[in-house]
Amino acid sequence: MAETHTDANGLVLAADGTPLKQSLRRALRAQKTRALLLIAPLLLFILISFVLPIGEMLLRSVQNKAGTSYIPDIIPNVVQTLEDWDPASGEMPPEAVYRAMAIDLATAFEDRNHTQLGRRFNYETPGMSSLFRKSGRPVSRWDIETDGPFREAFLDIDDDWGNIEYWATIQANSGYYTGGYFLAAVDAQRTSEGITMKDPDQRVYQKLMVRTLWLSFVITVCTLALGYPVAWLLADLPARTSNLLLILVLLPFWTSLLVRTSAWKILLQQQGVINDFWIALGFAERLSLINNQLGVIIAMTHILLPFMILPLYSVMKTIPPSYLRAAKSLGATNTTAFIRVYFPQTTPGIGAGALLVFILAVGYFITPELVGGADGTFISNRIYYQFSSSGNWGLAAALGTLMLLVVLILYYIYDKLVGVDNVKLG
Repeated sequence: MAETHTDANGLVLAADGTPLKQSLRRALRAQKTRALLLIAPLLLFILISFVLPIGEMLLRSVQNKAGTSYIPDIIPNVVQTLEDWDPASGEMPPEAVYRAMAIDLATAFEDRNHTQLGRRFNYETPGMSSLFRKSGRPVSRWDIETDGPFREAFLDIDDDWGNIEYWATIQANSGYYTGGYFLAAVDAQRTSEGITMKDPDQRVYQKLMVRTLWLSFVITVCTLALGYPVAWLLADLPARTSNLLLILVLLPFWTSLLVRTSAWKILLQQQGVINDFWIALGFAERLSLINNQLGVIIAMTHILLPFMILPLYSVMKTIPPSYLRAAKSLGATNTTAFIRVYFPQTTPGIGAGALLVFILAVGYFITPELVGGADGTFISNRIYYQFSSSGNWGLAAALGTLMLLVVLILYYIYDKLVGVDNVKLG
């Protein structure tokens, strides 16, 4: 035990002469610092790979930019003159607005921003991209001091400059931040009459969202139905045999996801192995297994099956076999012993596997893209399209944010109904 002393005031001193409380606080602070340094690489990794990308996604979903510049910085005069104009009046903007547009559009043309400006407005109202692209060069040649009136000059370029909906779009998207991307993500639109829902046949994202959640649920149920007996068998077999079979369960992880999906595309096609075997059995018509929802369910169930088996197996392995034998010795049938004794103890593994499979299924896009066709694509395929092909990063970020919100809500509901504390991996 360390030697201690007391000073004239009765304070306990450590061996180095400092007050014991101060010495203990310093030692505790040093211990916490060492612990923080140990977990610092993990915290940094989470910050860079998880927190910052999500924060960037949330920010992009509300930023009102054309290229790298904010809309009010590209057309400041138009934004200012449009403040007092009411699109609900049914009247075209005053001459001052057209003059402001001539000034700002000429500057945007010199800065090569006019096409990006038109593309940004085109996300809200189709047709505006070509309008700005067509008008940039002619407007840049005008003399603001002598030319005019500018309303007639713009209408000479294109009659769409007299379209009130176009001007309403410009006014509605004249701030630094916008909710337009989220409106588009839920198939809503802002018109001169206010916010309205699109026609039912144009509500693409609502349909994709429901399809994604429904198919993910079906895939989760399928993996549970197939994975539960496999995990039970692995847990019941001797260790040497179960380890060998467990390697076969893990074997798909050693093969590329793209290769596995391509293999299923070959198996499920009209002239594929499964249909050839079906015809060999004597059936006249070939099955439609590709480019539809059935193909997505089959392929993704196979791909995600190990993620269900492993949590189930790890939980089942901890259940003593003597429990079932004890239940049977007390007169319970095999079915009763399973339902009342064994199955309740496996529910933590079911919860863990179901959460894992469902969340993974919601975010899949390679498999639905290759085997789903038009009827089997997920919302993730549309997000990827907006990122890669359309270049509409704001809409893609809004769709991703909504999907994240939906998953968190479902997770919250699951926690309230089942309890996340009951989810175990063994």
